[in-house]
Amino acid sequence: MTPLELDRIVRAAFAEDLPDITSEAIFEAGDRGSARFLVKAEGVLAGLAVVETVFRTLDPTAAVTFLAADGDRVRPGDFVAEVSASAIALLSGERTALNLMQRASGIATATRRYVDAVAGTGAQIHDTRKTAPGLRALDKYAVVAGGGRNHRIGLFDLFLVKNNQIDRAGSITLAVERIRSRGMPQGLMIEVRDMRELEEALALAPDFILLDNMSTDQLRDAVRRTAGRVPLEASGGITLDTVRAVAETGVDRISVGALTHSVMALDLSMRVG
Repeated sequence: MTPLELDRIVRAAFAEDLPDITSEAIFEAGDRGSARFLVKAEGVLAGLAVVETVFRTLDPTAAVTFLAADGDRVRPGDFVAEVSASAIALLSGERTALNLMQRASGIATATRRYVDAVAGTGAQIHDTRKTAPGLRALDKYAVVAGGGRNHRIGLFDLFLVKNNQIDRAGSITLAVERIRSRGMPQGLMIEVRDMRELEEALALAPDFILLDNMSTDQLRDAVRRTAGRVPLEASGGITLDTVRAVAETGVDRISVGALTHSVMALDLSMRVG
């Protein structure tokens, strides 16, 4: 997540929320204050840069001190950041800072649970494009903070031939031939639904093969048939309860939409001094 991407996210949030007529009516522009960010649930922290961007956008003189780092495991009672700024900036930016950091930390926390669940298997946990519109940069950053890896960022950085495209093109082979005729540099992933499609995909030597909604027995069979020729990714309905069994089939990657589409925010609060 670049500073420019974060600035865009924060300004979009401010456009929905400001001006803060209550704080501006009560306090003068010169009134100063301080605040600390408190953790209220166990989890993994992500999105600390949000605090700095939020309050320095509202008050260029704001001073921010970080007491933890993204990726840290945190517990109730931990303070993770301190801010000194105008009272209006503190109160106007409180909810934006909390909303974004709580979401990012919730994603990082969920990701770490999946990463821990597959520890020792060699399988990597990846995200998907199932992110909140407008927040993809933050969501994918949070996955990395939690120890996971990013799949493609958008529709532009990897060819991913999925079932609807295969059905429309007529076959995997026809779809891939059309892609390769373009001479573009992006990598190629092919989604397959059964062993027949797997064999067709293997003959085309893509960069990755995505095994869609397969049982663990099917995944093991796919790993055996592939014999390391192409990295294999399992996807489709994988939960924290099932991810270990999926990893133990020998797949290289596991993509989990729930990391970002079903976020449980980490409970944080801001205490104003």
